[in-house]
Amino acid sequence: MPKNLLPKKYMEYLGLGAEIAASLLIPIMIGYFLDEYFGTSPILLMVGVLGAMISFGFMIVRINRKLNADD
Repeated sequence: MPKNLLPKKYMEYLGLGAEIAASLLIPIMIGYFLDEYFGTSPILLMVGVLGAMISFGFMIVRINRKLNADD
């Protein structure tokens, strides 16, 4: 692999990692803060966790398709 392509690949994988982290963190945090606001302790947090898992599944499928298309 030529050296000039290495930073581009690293940035691509760093972006994928950030997308995965955001797809998990954002719905969980929204559920937590809505639980605090409405006082419905674990219910909305669990909905956020379920939403994060569904979002993560779609993200993995999308990343898999993208990486297979590049090869």
